[in-house]
Amino acid sequence: MSIDQSSGRALRPTRKVMPEEARRHNRALVLQTLYTTTGLSRADLARETGLTRVTVSDLIAELIVDGLVVEAGLSKRAGPGKPATALEFDANAFQIIGIDLSGHSLLRGALMTLDGRVVSRLDVPLRGRTGEDAMALVDEIVDELRLAATQPLLGVGIGSPGIVDLAGVVLTAPNLGWTDRPLEAEVARRSGLPVVVANDANVAALAEHSFGGASSDMMLLKIGRGVGAGLVVAGTAVYGGAFAAGEIGHVVVGDDGSECVCGKSGCLETRLAAPRLDAALAGASSPAEHDAILREAGRWVGIALAPIVGALNLSEVVLSGPVQLLDGPLVESLIDTLRARTMAQFHGSVKVRMTSLGDDIVLRGAAAMVLSRELGVS
Repeated sequence: MSIDQSSGRALRPTRKVMPEEARRHNRALVLQTLYTTTGLSRADLARETGLTRVTVSDLIAELIVDGLVVEAGLSKRAGPGKPATALEFDANAFQIIGIDLSGHSLLRGALMTLDGRVVSRLDVPLRGRTGEDAMALVDEIVDELRLAATQPLLGVGIGSPGIVDLAGVVLTAPNLGWTDRPLEAEVARRSGLPVVVANDANVAALAEHSFGGASSDMMLLKIGRGVGAGLVVAGTAVYGGAFAAGEIGHVVVGDDGSECVCGKSGCLETRLAAPRLDAALAGASSPAEHDAILREAGRWVGIALAPIVGALNLSEVVLSGPVQLLDGPLVESLIDTLRARTMAQFHGSVKVRMTSLGDDIVLRGAAAMVLSRELGVS
């Protein structure tokens, strides 16, 4: 069973549990099964989940009343006797508000269905606003998307830059001017909706877990104005004792005198953050020099990631950020460096790829967090 450390609950239920928590868990188990497999009958669900047919029928009746499951005609699965009724998870029964606060110039919001499909979008220019002014923009996004909703709202998911604890308190987000900001509690109080808040890179990793087909042991490296990472190990989101797991942007990879905003020099962020790379590439005098700059950046990423891949035996590294910077010489150099710095016997099959979720990755991860907390599915 994989556990969401932000709520202490399973991301994906996979087995029966003790009686005292059985009904909630088994409800989530049935929902998760229908969320990933359509057209199952009640008998199919009983076989898939290991629950009794009576329990499944009882739970399905409840889920139909709640609007989360619909009967969809006769099952196409072959079997003896009269064809059974097929069941489907209704992804349009509720909508979710997702908010991405990680942008340099824009705060992005979206209204989404339960399967992560974007129904409507809202981009709000940041214009350098911080502190209470930035908080007012978050409230504006929530209010406008609430008015745009065409179905009941399941909740609000928010991906924030900086260090975020498990209660949704933004411990520090310098770009937004926030310190010890109880963002989750504030938005919940003002909106009256369930809210979940996490670091943007961790949220992006959950998006890959739910919608991107990522393996259960993976790292997502998110490159933008800064550099951060989200980790999923054995199907579990990893946050760390101080909620800073994946904060690798300020790991020193080579002291070449490149000054970082944190006060050190040679941090990974000085070589990989999109503004730094763009500035370096602007000075390239030829295509060869352009590619050499990207290959060197990829080499330093590989140096930073090799110990993590080696220690955790990760199956996959997913990159999220500007495609024109990452997909090409940079990722090729990253792969070569990982292979050179880890044991091929154990780590030679690690997969390195760009995310398929594009710029919506944090928004869709925000939806995944709400789904996990409210319904127990992902």
